[in-house]
Amino acid sequence: MTNMNLEEFVKAFAAQLEDTDPSEITKETNFRELDEWDSLTALIIIAFVKTTFDKSIKGQEIDTCFSVEELYNLIESK
Repeated sequence: MTNMNLEEFVKAFAAQLEDTDPSEITKETNFRELDEWDSLTALIIIAFVKTTFDKSIKGQEIDTCFSVEELYNLIESK
């Protein structure tokens, strides 16, 4: 399991996105408003969380988050 601070998480999250320039992603970014955000991208994030943090999150939990920081906090709360 990886311990990651928020800044590192933002970079790692951005790396999971194929069509968005990583420099556009900040902790305040509403990831659900990104053009490439869809159910497949959500599955990629779920797999990223499982492999990186050894934690499981569900799509419904992601739906409660808007910013990258909120997603980070969700993962940290697990």
